Amino acid sequence: MTAQPSPAGASTPLVLASASPARLATLRSAGIEPRVIVSGVDEDQLVGLSPTDLAQRLAELKCAAVANRADLPAGALVLGCDSVLQLDGEALGKPGTPEEATRRWQRMRGRSGVLVTGHFLTDTATGRSAAATASTVVHFADVTDDEIVAYVATGEPLWVAGAFTVDGLGGAFVTGIEGDHHNVVGVSLPLLRELVGTLGHSWPSLWTSR
Repeated sequence: MTAQPSPAGASTPLVLASASPARLATLRSAGIEPRVIVSGVDEDQLVGLSPTDLAQRLAELKCAAVANRADLPAGALVLGCDSVLQLDGEALGKPGTPEEATRRWQRMRGRSGVLVTGHFLTDTATGRSAAATASTVVHFADVTDDEIVAYVATGEPLWVAGAFTVDGLGGAFVTGIEGDHHNVVGVSLPLLRELVGTLGHSWPSLWTSR
């Protein structure tokens, strides 16, 4: 049975199952003010998966951890996301330590990787879900050792997928991207719009102010 779109003018609340301030800022810039509920999912619990499967599975786990809560807004859509950088076939998540962030950048500089973000969306009113991944090629500058040391010292790359940002201090170290810019930040807006439509809702129904 094909889902019917939400009525014109109807509002659909979105819950973001992520602690990422970049994802929140991206959604806000698109006119959406989600309620944030951090999933608490251990991102290191899955091993042996491909970068795409890892990102998608973690997105699903994050969504599931929040979607069954009793305190959600009525009829809410719950969004789980997770991003990893694919380099040499390996999934690189958050480095966590200055030493690992330094090693990552020594390996990444002057090269290109693929930022993969898994998206998992659940409609709490119907129990239906839609999921997909988005991939964006990222080209990194051939940064110097001193630049790596300075960047790692800021702390920014320690807690972001792939040890870089495109919307922060790391933006100067990204020479180009091929694909959706928002996906590199952490959530692909065009893909999310498609998932929202698959579940029978209109994208404008998520806008906080219309």
